[in-house]
Amino acid sequence: MTETSAAVPRHGMGFYPFVSMMAALMATNALAIDAMLPALPQIGAALGITEPNDRQWIITAYLLGFGVSQIIYGTLSDRFGRRPVLMFGLVIYVAASVLASFAGSFQMMMFARVLQGVGAAATRVLAVSIVRDCYSGRDMARVMSLAMIVFLAVPILAPSIGQAILWVAPWRWIFGVLTTFGAVVLLWAALKLPETQHPEDRKPIEFRSIVAAFRVTLTTRISVGYMLAMGFVLGGLFGFINSAQQVFGDVFHALDWFTTIFALIAGCMAVASLVNARIVGRLGMRRVSHGALLGFIGLTGLHAILAASGHEYLWLFAILQGGTMFCFGLLAPNFNAMAMDPLGHVAGTASSVQGFVTTVGGALLGFYIGQHFNGTVVPLTLGFSICGVIALVIVLIAEKGRLFHPAAGRS
Repeated sequence: MTETSAAVPRHGMGFYPFVSMMAALMATNALAIDAMLPALPQIGAALGITEPNDRQWIITAYLLGFGVSQIIYGTLSDRFGRRPVLMFGLVIYVAASVLASFAGSFQMMMFARVLQGVGAAATRVLAVSIVRDCYSGRDMARVMSLAMIVFLAVPILAPSIGQAILWVAPWRWIFGVLTTFGAVVLLWAALKLPETQHPEDRKPIEFRSIVAAFRVTLTTRISVGYMLAMGFVLGGLFGFINSAQQVFGDVFHALDWFTTIFALIAGCMAVASLVNARIVGRLGMRRVSHGALLGFIGLTGLHAILAASGHEYLWLFAILQGGTMFCFGLLAPNFNAMAMDPLGHVAGTASSVQGFVTTVGGALLGFYIGQHFNGTVVPLTLGFSICGVIALVIVLIAEKGRLFHPAAGRS
């Protein structure tokens, strides 16, 4: 794809500015999750949270708000267009970040975090819908992969940003950074992003049309299969995010290494996205993602065995977890693209439904895994492995027993 051909789509920008904006929209979510991981003990102490596992609610509350509210954004964007709904969500995100920075109780923090997730959900739904408005098939997968390279720089840097803030200021300033970032993205999108929805795809908010769009989304075999598989894979990832600070502090007693190793692990996902962008056009989404899913299962299974047998060390954990995240970085953009590809005519609703299912399902699975933290990494690694196996079973059902190639009758 050349710059000239990529400039034709409805976004009206050059290819790489468009990719950068989509990455920034998606990064609002990653920053809101990962920047505060080093600060969880301080936030817990300030808000009177006495049980260490209860600090995971600071992450899970955000994810639940993020997941549940996605169900409405697709319908709104299909009726009113992508641009105004995106602006609305970003305003909520900025306001909630301000509220969280002044939270004086656990309850107020939970309210602010849920509201922050509600605002960020618009960026997730609308970013995918906007990309689908402008691209399809392998071109869509390429755009998503390139966006994820920039997007995944945020998980790499966010814990270090949070730690750096803690060195010079109280934890509340982390939410000040979120406020500033959200405001910058809001201004950028307001100035540069046009409406991308096709006029013929504009749908009134009618019960019948909403039900029809939901029916298409929830009865398209391939879309449902990859949506559910993605939810289980995300469950393992959210379990890791929920308990990462405790793993490094309580299991390995290596909090000084937390941000560095976390960055290396997240960097494996970024590298995988770059690799995927280069190979997906030649090999196809199924070959890449199915191979990555098998690698994901193999690595997490090995990790669970080693952890259960007591052969777990800091750098072994880092290597195996990095390999697992590399596989995740190969399968995630392709699973998302394959789930969306048949649903271009209902892209807004489809994106919101898929985001709701994968995020809420993944958040609840991740919280369940995280709540079983017992001073070892066995619950985490076992949870990862089980989620991967279930995802494989779902993919096999969706593809009618075939891996690496489409099922008969599918492109």
